[in-house]
Amino acid sequence: MASKAAHKRLNKEYVAMQREPPPFVWAVPDEKNILTWNYIIRGPPDSPFAGGEYHGVLLFPPEYPFKPPGIKMLTPSGRFQPDKKICFSMSDFHPGTWNPAWSVATILTGLLSFMLSEEMTTGSVTTSDVDKRAYAARSHAWNLEQKRFKEAFPDFCTPIARDVPNMGEKERGAASASTGPTSPQPRKQSVVATPLLQPRIPPTASTAVPPTSDALTRASTTSSSPNTVATGPNGDNGRVPIGWSAGWRQVLWEKWRWGVVLALALIVSRLSSA
Repeated sequence: MASKAAHKRLNKEYVAMQREPPPFVWAVPDEKNILTWNYIIRGPPDSPFAGGEYHGVLLFPPEYPFKPPGIKMLTPSGRFQPDKKICFSMSDFHPGTWNPAWSVATILTGLLSFMLSEEMTTGSVTTSDVDKRAYAARSHAWNLEQKRFKEAFPDFCTPIARDVPNMGEKERGAASASTGPTSPQPRKQSVVATPLLQPRIPPTASTAVPPTSDALTRASTTSSSPNTVATGPNGDNGRVPIGWSAGWRQVLWEKWRWGVVLALALIVSRLSSA
């Protein structure tokens, strides 16, 4: 019978298993005895166990988590003897190396890793990869004939082996991303916002617009002809002197002209009186 600590701990681990199952494994406690758990291991796709479905049991002691469980694999796999306890660091063969912080998920992940290795121990067998693939191909059909499997996993009694909740998609994706070639990252283009209304900036020596050919022609004509006048600002016929020198010449010309007229008038008047 499970101790209060074992019962509480295993209930907590069952909740954790449902919330975040480890890759390629699934486990549930027996309805009548929480110290006995049935598990399924699915063979990883890059191994001789690919496509295989392996049923086994974890046998927890009443003192769990302070003592390790016994571990068996019931389905023939070509790696372990069916229904024989397996000796590895997380099983009851090695109570001295047991860590109470380890959980059901930790134990099954360690068992899968040990299964994929070539290390020989108590409960293991030696077969070729061809034999392991043959066992994997027959594993689901063998499980469907076992009463214990059908009682523990009725949802997995389907014509084709059903995937466990975590088939390692995330782990395989992370591994391929870390080991695969790195592709160059596209450069981020900086986007400069352009205002809809540009402020008017008075032209300076550096920003003034160069004069057109017509403007240059008019400027050259003006500089070469001192008496040239421009059309008035309203487009009428009024003439405005261009430049201060041209203005003074215009004033002097007007005075000299009126002086000549007055002198001629005076001469004519004297001649008439004589």
